[in-house]
Amino acid sequence: MSRIKEVTLISGPPSPKCEIQHKVPAIVFSAGGLTGNIFHDFNDGLIPVFITANSIFPNQDFVLVVSKARDWWVNKYKEILRTLTKYPIINFDNDTITHCFPSVSVGIISHGLVTIDPKLIPNSKTFTHFHALIEKAYDQNQNQHQNKPSIFDPSRPILVLITRNGGVGRILLNQNEVIFEAKKIGFNVIIFEPTPKIPLHKAYELIHSTHAMIGVHGAALTHTLFLRPGSVFMQVVPLGTEWAAEVCYERIARNVGSKYMEYKIKAEESSLIEKYNKDDIVIRDPVAFRGSDWSKMNIYLKEQNVTLDLVRLRRYLLEMYMQAKEFMDNEG
Repeated sequence: MSRIKEVTLISGPPSPKCEIQHKVPAIVFSAGGLTGNIFHDFNDGLIPVFITANSIFPNQDFVLVVSKARDWWVNKYKEILRTLTKYPIINFDNDTITHCFPSVSVGIISHGLVTIDPKLIPNSKTFTHFHALIEKAYDQNQNQHQNKPSIFDPSRPILVLITRNGGVGRILLNQNEVIFEAKKIGFNVIIFEPTPKIPLHKAYELIHSTHAMIGVHGAALTHTLFLRPGSVFMQVVPLGTEWAAEVCYERIARNVGSKYMEYKIKAEESSLIEKYNKDDIVIRDPVAFRGSDWSKMNIYLKEQNVTLDLVRLRRYLLEMYMQAKEFMDNEG
């Protein structure tokens, strides 16, 4: 919360005089907080803006007045922001002009983690509508299949593997072997490592043109928002991350209409087994070990890597392939 600017509302005479009189209302919010992490950019920002607009100003246009509207944030999400409203963003921190609006909503509304509850919105908007807004933002004037490498066998479905590198934890240590197995089963495989330098519209073009996606639990799986309905998504769930896996990325997958699969690793597939005994509470019962102390989650999020059992994984990949092939044959 220290990165979110406090806004004080006061009543008084209309002074100073309005320099710009707007004909549409405004939504005032902060892009501070945990922004910079793509999951929080959507969960804490863009989804609540969509909810707020349809709750407070349904079927109206509006102006976004944004605190901490840093250039990188505006540039990264410019296509979505332009689709939310046709009006340019007002930078709350740098703009010195006095703006007047017929009405203003300060703060944004959340329905919970990656959730849109149509019962709480006057025009009954759902997550499907938000997904359609993303498609509208990125599908304009571009060929959604232009990223397919020409060397790929067109009879094979495309699988995108979201990869993690560096010392961030939850790295797939036998990634090359996993790719080999996926190719043996019949996939074309693309490795995708999200970085701040990759424009989001490029990530959208890649993910939206694929038939299946797989990745270890982490913020990069927010790219599931770019999957087409009917595509297949499999989340690899490390020890101790079951709850977050369910309420974050399983929920996104189901919200966008993707067929969801889950590969929960066993103790032998976790690098933590090298540090803790199999009967240790860290391995045996992560929920009891963590209790209410969420700082203990760092053991599972930052100290754990995974090595998947290829024999076990192959069964999952085969099921994934059959669903992805059917989707490709029906939808292209």
